[in-house]
Amino acid sequence: MSGFFDLHRPTLESAVKALFCREYWTPYPEVPSGRIYGETAKAEGEADFAALCGGVFDLSGHPAEGQAGAEVSPFGSVLGIRYPVAAPDALIAAAVAAAPALAGATVEARVGVCLEALARLNRMSFTIANATMHTTGQAFAMAFQAGGPHAQDRGLEAVAAAYAEMTRFADHARWEKPQGKAAPLVMEKRWTLRPAGIALTIGCNTFPTWNSYPGLFASLATGNPVIVKPHPRAILPLALTVRVLREVLAEAGLPADAVLLAVDEPGAEVTKALAVRVEVKLIDYTGSQAFGDWLRGHARQAQLFTEETGVNSVVIAATDDLDGMCANLAFALSLYSGQMCTSPQNIYVPAGGIDTDKGHLGFDAVAAALVAAIDGLLADPVRAAGICGAIANPATRARVEAVAAGRVLRAGAATGGAGPLVLAVEADDPVAREECFGPVAFVIACADADAGIRSAADLAAEKGAITAALYDTDAARISRAEAAFAAAGVNLSVNLTGNIFVNQSAAFSDFHVTGANPAGNASLTDTAFVATRFRRVMSRRPVAA
Repeated sequence: MSGFFDLHRPTLESAVKALFCREYWTPYPEVPSGRIYGETAKAEGEADFAALCGGVFDLSGHPAEGQAGAEVSPFGSVLGIRYPVAAPDALIAAAVAAAPALAGATVEARVGVCLEALARLNRMSFTIANATMHTTGQAFAMAFQAGGPHAQDRGLEAVAAAYAEMTRFADHARWEKPQGKAAPLVMEKRWTLRPAGIALTIGCNTFPTWNSYPGLFASLATGNPVIVKPHPRAILPLALTVRVLREVLAEAGLPADAVLLAVDEPGAEVTKALAVRVEVKLIDYTGSQAFGDWLRGHARQAQLFTEETGVNSVVIAATDDLDGMCANLAFALSLYSGQMCTSPQNIYVPAGGIDTDKGHLGFDAVAAALVAAIDGLLADPVRAAGICGAIANPATRARVEAVAAGRVLRAGAATGGAGPLVLAVEADDPVAREECFGPVAFVIACADADAGIRSAADLAAEKGAITAALYDTDAARISRAEAAFAAAGVNLSVNLTGNIFVNQSAAFSDFHVTGANPAGNASLTDTAFVATRFRRVMSRRPVAA
């Protein structure tokens, strides 16, 4: 069962090295090029997706008591895919039955399964891109990257972290304690890795693979059977993942039921019924803080790893590249219509204006420059569609329309257009103190730059934030901001003006979410994310000297 491990050992070794040095590295090219993935890969991915639509999704040997599925593409078409459905009792029973063999497998066998599955998923990236596009509303290029290679990067990162943690200590030792003139005490000690139990991965609508792969692969690598519960609007990307994992598990001589799919439909979700089962010991969750609170209150038997609601802020204190700043923010605000956990929402600008390379500009002039940059970016409808994609959930559009009051600087998505609704609001306006997930930005007048930094950092500490951004030319103030945002537990980007955006999080280098504010209690992917998914249990016996 070590064949897969030996095959992919070089990849694993490079991943572990990258994990600790934090430099750029990836084995999965992010460019959807035929020269990389094969000249026919794009057409084959489209054909594979088309063949899945309107049919029954095959999961050989998976528990099934019926079929369900009600996915509708945000671009308008009905997927019409029916997936096998099993009741929570049946899924739990299957996972429990698979647990001993998975726990008894070697670290190398389990890690090898994960590495082989990721390699196969990478070869399927065009198929997964179409599945992601038509369940999330992401434009194709983003769906390819985020649903495919970038998600695979995050999965591999978790596997590398799990492998490093499981192998960092010796698994056996000869222990000798001197006893002076007497014979030494000699013990033979062995340690067994004991998995925590069944894991539940709760997927989200907008990034079903990117957010789910870290917990899924970390749990499986450490010996825990995983029940994958996709969002009912975005089942297909995770169903494809489950199918690949089950096939690789079977080929490795391990139970396919070590990975299971829990399918439901809107209004008839099974998430709560699974989450409170005593057998479920690990839960990975991405979504609203409201459901996160429910899990904390009810699924007390399980350890939670969460990414939740947050309010991401930008403070504009000064800039020596006004056009570059506005262009960068315009893209960050428009990308996937703001439906990213890292998208900026609150933009703090001193009421008296800022110093720029084009002279001192007042608050209104700064806001106007930002709006002009967004309008210019999205002027071409084809380009706008490629950047903004589609709204994944009708609730998101309704949310945007509900806040479209007050001083509207740009109507955007609130009136059916492309890109963000931009509003000027007062610093004490309660609407800007909560996450408004979707294409919305609030431009907020603050007393001065330091007040903006304090407001943004205090809000992150209170409500949670995953990202923060600062534009400034004052080195001392930048240092103060770094300290303030570090204290608030939020990652800070300073003076981004080129082809890197506050939304982006790079596997093997950026720790996505810190776990240090209410936006989430876990970080992708640090030691804490993998270490408690298993425990070490010792057996020792005396040995004659």
